[in-house]
Amino acid sequence: MHSRTLKGLELAKCYHQLLPKKRLLLQTSIVAMSVLCLTFYLTLNYMDITQEPPMGPGFLPSIQLNTSSLYQNSQCVCPTETWGPRRIEVFNLKKYLNPNDAEAMKARRKKEYEHYSKRHHSHGILIAAPNSPLGYPTHGVQVKPLHTILLPGLQVNADLRNYVVTLEASLGTFDTLVNTLDISENVVSGRGEKRFVISTPDQNLLNHILSHITYTSNVYDIDSLDIITFTMDQHEAKIPVSIRQPPMIRLYDPGAEQKIQSLVTITTKTLLRYDKLKALISSIRQYYPEIKIIVADDNNVTEKIEDDNVEQYFMPFGKGWFAGRNLAVSQVTTKYFLWVDDDFLFTKDTKIEKLVDVLESTNLDVVGASVDGNHFSFRLLLQEGGEEGDCLHWRGGSYQEIEGFPKCVLTGGVVNFFLAHTNRVLSVGFDPKLNRVAHTEFFVDALGRLRVGSCSDVVVGHQKKDLSVLGSKDEKARMYNSFRTNTNEQVTMKLTLHYFKNRLSCFTKH
Repeated sequence: MHSRTLKGLELAKCYHQLLPKKRLLLQTSIVAMSVLCLTFYLTLNYMDITQEPPMGPGFLPSIQLNTSSLYQNSQCVCPTETWGPRRIEVFNLKKYLNPNDAEAMKARRKKEYEHYSKRHHSHGILIAAPNSPLGYPTHGVQVKPLHTILLPGLQVNADLRNYVVTLEASLGTFDTLVNTLDISENVVSGRGEKRFVISTPDQNLLNHILSHITYTSNVYDIDSLDIITFTMDQHEAKIPVSIRQPPMIRLYDPGAEQKIQSLVTITTKTLLRYDKLKALISSIRQYYPEIKIIVADDNNVTEKIEDDNVEQYFMPFGKGWFAGRNLAVSQVTTKYFLWVDDDFLFTKDTKIEKLVDVLESTNLDVVGASVDGNHFSFRLLLQEGGEEGDCLHWRGGSYQEIEGFPKCVLTGGVVNFFLAHTNRVLSVGFDPKLNRVAHTEFFVDALGRLRVGSCSDVVVGHQKKDLSVLGSKDEKARMYNSFRTNTNEQVTMKLTLHYFKNRLSCFTKH
């Protein structure tokens, strides 16, 4: 028999001769030793997963950053073609430019962007020094152009023999409400100037003067920012002061009875579909007999809509989709307007009041709904780029739910059935260059300007498609179909417009 086998039998015999208590103790020891060995083995082989790195003096962990994410400080790169397992469409906008005008257009865009940046300036990050003895406001100081305010929160908390404090500004001047005749003339200097100095050995006097410092804006600008520098010895603080003329308030009177027609106007655009338009108006009158309807009409042969509460505005033939929207919304005199397509149908589930409640209860500017059960919404994610322009990513879905409205979400864009603040949408407008197929383009222009939501519990119907339009020899049907076709020329025009107007280099869609 093999020597190892004999030794194993001898060990087994010895084990069974042990007393039960000693046998239990030996079993426990063997288990404990096995656990220790297993832990040691895992530590050696998987230290990079299970053990944190040593944090000794001078140790600095590496930086990990997914550059393909929407990390705000990473510049976007446009992929060369459609990519990914989900087949994301990629449009490199430079490829759609006229090669004979591409470089000149790039130069024109750069010049226009520089002009735009002067009106929409951004400011650098302010970093507060650690453990500063200076007390000062970090946010919320605002003054009207050419007006004076008391600077709040200025103080010094330090034990020094002598205090020398300086305030400096670029768009305003300083003064103090303290009567300087009661103190030494050397304590305060620079009254009415951009540089103001306080020098005193008395901390109480210093803080008394600081608590009564005024700032006066001496440059008229409706929206600018001054950065005040507040220093004492080696300590320095930056105080942002917003110089802003608040816009004039514009309110809409909903009337004493708060009727829906005092709050909402329905707007639509029609072309070559009077039969659809009449069916829409008829369905609206079943549920809202007195609400005003505004129709932008660019038909070649026009028909007058006979309804006392319909305003019909005629345009040149085929003037365009967004031109019609602009015209219709410009004539609205109520707080909100409801946009509908001319082939929609109101049903018992088309509750405008629910959408009004959302806008009245939140800070949203636009709230969409559902068309025939299709609750369509999408997100728009902007990623900053370099000289070539930014990247815009279109993704279906929403950002998050709206608190208090479980059937509603925050999103970037919605269907052609939405309620909106009239003034807010007019401030963005609909680009009349987009005269055929266009929808997302409005929400691209509205990105960062309008807050958009969507609710699934308000539904409008959709009239059945007229099969005669699809392949019919009827002249009107063929003409309408031609206006609805998104041709290659239209696609190129829209992408070129995004390149210049929105300063984009890349657009992706999924």
